[in-house]
Amino acid sequence: MKILAIESSCDETSIAIISDGKLLSNVISSQIKAHQIFGGVMPEVASRLHAENILYVLDEALRSANITLEDIDAYAFTRGPGLIGALHIGMQVAKTLAMLYDKPLIPVHHLAGHIYANEFNNELKFPLLSVVVSGGNTELVYMKEHLSFEIIGETRDDAVGECFDKVARTLGLSYPGGVIIDRLAKEGEDTYELPLPLHDGSLDFSYSGLKTAVINLVNNEKQRGNEIRVNDMCRSFENVAIKMIVDRTLKAAKKYDIKQIVLAGGVSANSYLRDEMIRLFSSSGIELIIPPLSMTGDNAAMIAKLAEHLYHRGLTCSLSISADSNWPIEDYDKF
Repeated sequence: MKILAIESSCDETSIAIISDGKLLSNVISSQIKAHQIFGGVMPEVASRLHAENILYVLDEALRSANITLEDIDAYAFTRGPGLIGALHIGMQVAKTLAMLYDKPLIPVHHLAGHIYANEFNNELKFPLLSVVVSGGNTELVYMKEHLSFEIIGETRDDAVGECFDKVARTLGLSYPGGVIIDRLAKEGEDTYELPLPLHDGSLDFSYSGLKTAVINLVNNEKQRGNEIRVNDMCRSFENVAIKMIVDRTLKAAKKYDIKQIVLAGGVSANSYLRDEMIRLFSSSGIELIIPPLSMTGDNAAMIAKLAEHLYHRGLTCSLSISADSNWPIEDYDKF
């Protein structure tokens, strides 16, 4: 059983081929340099670059896997969530190939894909709690079994990754900001006082207030003629941003009877988050799964891995399907 999967939800054009659980190829074309001059992802630019690069990525994925399109048994694609124009590029290519070769078409949820990327290195054990943290999403997802997703906590405004990027921009740092802040924070101290938002006892997150607090603090310091200690600001900000994730995860772990905690999404690459999760859960009796760095960013391998589960459940779709930029993870099978 060979599945070709396409990921184009944001600024990575990626195609992977999987055969009965074995990853044959996973090719990624990054757009980071094109978006750095804007300080963030420009949706129109992302869509155009997907259109320019996707056939080259397809050729390389097939070459690396040493197979042809005639060998593929099904085509999968990221239906959402993501940038609507970017999603459409990958979807149209998948539709075209499925139609030409008369093969099944599998729509895949992007965030669920991040969770299932962990299967390349670890067996998922249920019930589990997945901590999904990325540039566009921050969610706690409870799973009692395979393909069972229940959101028990989510951001009410900004996502944590988005907050990292906006704080980086405020400090004059390049895009993507999360990696740079994480690196500079190691050289700084927690000397700036920043608020820890949302004290309502829920499992939800809120990052807009933290982002605004950093912006206001930086502006006020500049108006007073004070120099911003960038490393210290990065340390102070990261401590609060990550503390919110860790605190909610700990609270959810106490509330729900779980066997495993799974990190997923781009922000799961953050070294401070990884260290804090290991510190808190290494002796808790709950298994902690941290994805390899190669599986934290957007990639088609995770889409292919989840597509195998969906195919065996018969969750394929017709060519009339549309992309959904706000597709809820709990509705992964509704299309």
